[in-house]
Amino acid sequence: MGAELAAASPAAREVFEEVDDALGQKLFEIMTQGPDEALTLTENAQPAIMAHAIAVLRVLEKEGGIALADKADFVAGHSLGEYTALCAAGAFSLADTARLLKLRGRSMQAAVPVGEGAMAALLGADIEKATALADAAAQGEVCTVANDNDPGQVVLSGHKGAIERAVAMVKDFGIKRGVLLPVSAPFHCPLMQPAADAMAQALAATPPQAFRVPLFANVTAAVVTDPAQVQALLVEQVTGRVRWRESAIAMKEAGVEAFVELGGKVLAPMITRSAGADLAVTSVITMADIEALAKGL
Repeated sequence: MGAELAAASPAAREVFEEVDDALGQKLFEIMTQGPDEALTLTENAQPAIMAHAIAVLRVLEKEGGIALADKADFVAGHSLGEYTALCAAGAFSLADTARLLKLRGRSMQAAVPVGEGAMAALLGADIEKATALADAAAQGEVCTVANDNDPGQVVLSGHKGAIERAVAMVKDFGIKRGVLLPVSAPFHCPLMQPAADAMAQALAATPPQAFRVPLFANVTAAVVTDPAQVQALLVEQVTGRVRWRESAIAMKEAGVEAFVELGGKVLAPMITRSAGADLAVTSVITMADIEALAKGL
């Protein structure tokens, strides 16, 4: 992750070095050399994914001559990506974003003992079917919608037994398939309250500052421009639903016709499935992607 970009761009290398310095660890070495089990630890994966996206943005800005504030009407990010979006918009410094995400990952992992929680992706499920399934499978345990990604993909999170029951019951609710996810903790559900408490404390010590581009927030699927409101929403986000499908629709209704995903190719398909195939959606990962985007903006 990030090796090709770092080899091609001093601006990208600076990002990875700054993140390493902020965390006091050789995260970029893990990103490029592994081992995989170290990179997939959520306390490493969260700052790593952020660093890669910000590296793409920095190259675009420093070498492509494109200023985010001049070209973007809004920013948004999925789960940890909300911190990336806020960093891009200037609410957090890169170093603070890395430290916050390191703590977020560590706190989320520690919130629930290994083996007690689980998550499952429901394929061919809309939010109504997924909610009904979650309610039926709970049986006194936590089982709730964690991610409303697009019209055909919803993710459940909660106690392992409840999530396993939900997967076994998908056909009864007209859902095509349920797949247990290889995650280390049940994110975005009430079981994450200890992590939310930790983030409330961390964000009180490192609050977001004024930012240059409005944010569409995960838990409200609505625009926010006030740093104090962002601070509260980031805490709520730890236990709350990521309303990505609704966010995509709301951004389109706000007049957005073109979306650019930095550092990955995961969110772009969700955008088109949620808000329409007529939208211009671009994923930017490599130097060639960056150069093509810079020419088109």
